[in-house]
Amino acid sequence: MRKERLLLSGNYAAAYGAKLSEVEVIPIYPITPQTAIVEKLTEFVERGDLVAELIHVESEHSAMASAIAAEAIGARTFTASSSQGICYMHENLFSAAGLRMPIVMAIVNRAITMPISIGPDHGDALAQRDTAWLQFYAENAQEVLDSIIQAYKVAEDERVLLPAAVCFDGLIVSHFFEPVEVPAQETVRKFLGEYNPRHLLLDPERPMSLGIFANESYVTEYRYQQQQAMENAKAVIHESGEEYGRKFGRSLGGLVNGFMLEDAEVGIVAMGSMCSQVRRIVLAMRETGVKAGAIKVRVFRPFPREELQKLARHLKLLCVVDRDVSIGSGGILHSEVATAMHPLRAGPRTVNFIMGLSGREVTDRQFMNLISEAYSEVENESNRDPVRWVGVRE
Repeated sequence: MRKERLLLSGNYAAAYGAKLSEVEVIPIYPITPQTAIVEKLTEFVERGDLVAELIHVESEHSAMASAIAAEAIGARTFTASSSQGICYMHENLFSAAGLRMPIVMAIVNRAITMPISIGPDHGDALAQRDTAWLQFYAENAQEVLDSIIQAYKVAEDERVLLPAAVCFDGLIVSHFFEPVEVPAQETVRKFLGEYNPRHLLLDPERPMSLGIFANESYVTEYRYQQQQAMENAKAVIHESGEEYGRKFGRSLGGLVNGFMLEDAEVGIVAMGSMCSQVRRIVLAMRETGVKAGAIKVRVFRPFPREELQKLARHLKLLCVVDRDVSIGSGGILHSEVATAMHPLRAGPRTVNFIMGLSGREVTDRQFMNLISEAYSEVENESNRDPVRWVGVRE
């Protein structure tokens, strides 16, 4: 079977990614804007295109509990959720990572209530940043499909063995259709291989207990092992990305991707669908004589601190775009980027733009004016609050 080129939404691309990964168990609970993922997977199962067990549960909490149970008997497992659903899963996300289960989940980023909104906001996924889940951010539908497949490759590697979330913007990516190259099933099968866990498997022939009590004699070492696994994932992501590029003819890059940074003085950092606009801004600013470049953060966990330092150490200014906010602090991505820049004695000044919440539009002209203003401050050695809300109506 040859690869196909289909018109898919981001949600459908996620479903195709799970199908090509030959998942065996799919606990499902609908929530906008991810519902179409599980609808398409249900269609695949009903048509016989995918041999998998669909588990219709009563809540997102139960969906993750079912995913944990499925992984515990050695089944490759997939689920999806958004917003409040991710919040409801919260305690079980810790359990999945603590049990070192390589579950893959699609998180369709949506603002968390109140107020109720179905627009994109990375806050639902970033609120889970301490749960020890890998977090990939996809810019478009093609990246959604490719990232789902690669997430299984990374998560199931014995150097990692942590669950992974593939995150993409609600509505903007989840619902809009675009051409997507769908690889052949046999090619994906060879890339992933058979899931054959040895570290954890409920088997009457090899009795074990799960979720046992541990005191101060073990907890520190256990957390250290999780941290080591997360750090190991960096090399595994690079390796799997290079292998994917060789076998499928396209590469998503590593943890971060740079754009026109060689001689840049100003860098713009973003995640998800906003990266498309950022690259357009860079080209427009180059035409005005400003040496701009862009950094796309594709993987938020593990956080790519060394990669960011390497790309940004020569810049004067680093503008970090956040489609989220940690109330009382600022943008979550910015806080991590600024921390990564701190060891660089002559590193760039960082400025944080909180923008695009729930999909609010920021025009290219507005965006360019913000960056030009911040760059002028650097040139004039003025010092303003680094956290700036964009487009707020007083």
